[in-house]
Order: sequence, then C-alpha cells, then structure tokens
Amino acid sequence: MSGNLELEITPPRIDQIRLPILDQRSLTLNVLRLDQIHPLVTGNKWFKLKRNIAHIQQKGFTRVLSFGGAYSNHIRTLAGVGKILNIETIGIIRGELAEPLNPVLEFAQEQGMLLHSIDRASYRQKYKDKLLDKLRSRFGDFYLLPEGGSNELAVKGCEALAHFVPKVSGQPGSCVALPCGTGATMGGLVRGLAYRREVTVLGFSVLKAPGYLAAEVARWIHAVSCKQPPAWRVIDDYHCGGYAKSNAELAAFMDFWEANSNIPLEPVYTGKMFYGLFKLIESGYYPEGTEILAIHTGGLH
Repeated sequence: MSGNLELEITPPRIDQIRLPILDQRSLTLNVLRLDQIHPLVTGNKWFKLKRNIAHIQQKGFTRVLSFGGAYSNHIRTLAGVGKILNIETIGIIRGELAEPLNPVLEFAQEQGMLLHSIDRASYRQKYKDKLLDKLRSRFGDFYLLPEGGSNELAVKGCEALAHFVPKVSGQPGSCVALPCGTGATMGGLVRGLAYRREVTVLGFSVLKAPGYLAAEVARWIHAVSCKQPPAWRVIDDYHCGGYAKSNAELAAFMDFWEANSNIPLEPVYTGKMFYGLFKLIESGYYPEGTEILAIHTGGLH
C-alpha cells in the first residue's frame, strides 16, 4: 500500500446568510463550509476517516470493507480516500444495486470501490461473525470500518471540528447546528467543545427513529471523561419521513433556498438541517442576538 495520509485539505471558510427573517429576529446565521475542503473528500466524513486511515496504514491493511445505504456519504468518501491513498475499498450496500447507479454509487465505483449488495435482512446482521466470515471468504482479509465510519477513532477525529467554532462573548451566546445520521460527528463536536459554556449544539436527525440518535450522542460523550460538555439536543421533528425520504414541505424549502442562496444543499442531510433550522427561527426558538453556525457536512453530488 502506498499513499500519504495527509491530504491537501483546504481550511473551511465561513459564509454568512442574509435574509429578512434573520434581520427581523436579530439573528446571525453563518455556514461552516466543510463541503469545500477537498474536491473528492468533502464534509465531516474526512474528520471521521482520518484517524481510521492512520490506524489502517499503521496496521498494514491493504483492504477496507464498510457498510452503507445507496446514498451513503461515508461510502462515497471512503471510495475517494481509497483512490487517493491507493487502498482497496469494498462497499457492502443495503438492498439492490439498481442500474443505472445513482450518483453516489457511480462515483464510488469510478474511484475503484468494489460494490456488493446484500438484502436488508442480511444487512441487519452486518456485524455478526456468520456474515463477516462469509465476506472474508469472498473478498479475503480486510479492515472492518463500521457503517458511517462511526467508531471511537471517528469520534475523536470529529473533536477537531470544535476548532472552527468562533468564540462568542456575552448573552445569549451561540448555537451550532448540524445534521445527524449516526451521532458520531455530533458526539465528537460536543466533546471538542467541552468548557465552551456559551455554545449550544443542536443536531437535526435525518432518521425516523425518535430518541435513537440522542442516545447515540450520549454514548459517545460518555465513552470518555468529557467534563463540562456544552448544552446539546437532538431534534427528531424534521426527518421528513425518514432517511433519504422527502415531503412537500422539504421540497418547497429546497426551492426557497435555491432562490435565495448560492450555497448548494442536498435533501438527505443538509437540506433537512436547514429546513428544521428555519422552522425553529420562524417559531421564535432562538433569542434575539443569537449567533448560529450551521455546519455544511457535504453530501453534494
């Protein structure tokens, strides 16, 4: 295996959103553009992968296998990293591989990832020895990276996101918002923001699974001795039907956003976060003077 772990990552810029509703409520809304850090490896996924890739290289693995759905940003980014660093990648995809492939899976395949589908019943057993032994018999030995790349190494990598959150003095402080699919990124961010009492972290679940991601975030926070984490909350109200699902309200918001902003969104993650964020703004959730930082986690294809 060859390749250099250190990709040329561009420090993410912060863009301000200017809309009448924000002025009316004396709110500031900025966007942390993780979608702009690298042409192939974008968003929060690099922060989740970096420490895993270092571990893989240190252990001498030449092949990485991971799991994901048909629209998994993790699968897409893993394929891009594998291409750049010359690591063989295998993506085990939930459900059928419908032709033509969607843009996520098409990109992964173009980067050299071997795609293999399994049915949903088998997918639910993805960490059982029976399935893993079957996969090793088929593909040879591999380093197993969990679905979404979510493990302690990933969470530790996401702690670095706290460095991009500006310090705010005075009241009411600031709020950091991000979409949540596994809770690992949010868990790492909360850990990285320890002792930052002026910050509140809001995660917008993209899953139709009330309470699940809040429990996952809590699990990652409590996995280490995280003293004085900031206030945090996972909001389950804006999944719009579940993962990769949509509805008329989300579609209307996406049209509104496209007409009023030059920052591109997608409907699986970032679209739902901004949809929920603006619903909260309209409801008066945020006190006047709050500075909101929305993390754009990528996922644009």
